[in-house]
Amino acid sequence: MAKQYLFLLLSLSYLFSPELTAATAASQAGASKKAINFIQSSCKTTTYPALCVHSLSVYANDIQTSPKRLAETALAVTLNRAQSTKLFVSRLTRMKGLKKREVEAVKDCVEEINDTVDRLTKSVQELKLCGSAKDQDQFAYHMSNAQTWTSAALTDENTCSDGFSGRVMDGRIKNSVRARIMNVGHETSNALSLINAFAKTY
Repeated sequence: MAKQYLFLLLSLSYLFSPELTAATAASQAGASKKAINFIQSSCKTTTYPALCVHSLSVYANDIQTSPKRLAETALAVTLNRAQSTKLFVSRLTRMKGLKKREVEAVKDCVEEINDTVDRLTKSVQELKLCGSAKDQDQFAYHMSNAQTWTSAALTDENTCSDGFSGRVMDGRIKNSVRARIMNVGHETSNALSLINAFAKTY
């Protein structure tokens, strides 16, 4: 398990490395029209299609017209966003001058985002196992797990955001956290839609 987790981290680090991102962005203009059209068409089924296209079109050369690679990339992008948000929210716990309720909400949010990252990581692992499934039953088992973990991650994100509800929480902290959590939530929702679409292809 430790080796699998290390491999996962290395894979994600490579996927989001500056070199790969720059290279992919540079070659986006050379991506096949077919690949771009596939991403745009697939994103129409998501909750936030514009964000979906914006987040994934840069990886068109890697995705091509594969529902599997599209779902995997969407999930990896979401996990990367969640990890960045986790770091941001964690730093807020060290800020001075926060209201007592803000401190409590931030601490609760850190726990929720930790759960989000953990569940998205498990979803990535399950989605990879779908690719090596020997039969439909194995595929369905791992796919169901991926869908469950991703859905649970979305619930965690909503719980974090709910912690800042009410006018008493209005202010810069609430706005900053909610903006980032909302973005992660939108990415997660899109990833779940694309995972569900991939599930129908087997």
